[in-house]
Amino acid sequence: MVFEKIKKILADQLDAEESQMTMETKIEEDLSADSLDVVELLMSIEDEFNVEIPDEEIENLKTIGDVVEYIQANM
Repeated sequence: MVFEKIKKILADQLDAEESQMTMETKIEEDLSADSLDVVELLMSIEDEFNVEIPDEEIENLKTIGDVVEYIQANM
């Protein structure tokens, strides 16, 4: 469920193909997200799941799986 919602947010904001995304997909490298994209994505994810992602945690969120695990651990 979390994975599906995150894929939808990524697909909408980055014009990426949901069917190509896996837990191992790297947000910056595989989806061509720049630093501004990442900030906007994280804001959308925070709003969607009602969680706050501290700035120092952002650098640890490299893959979709990293984001899913963080959300699940902090919901």
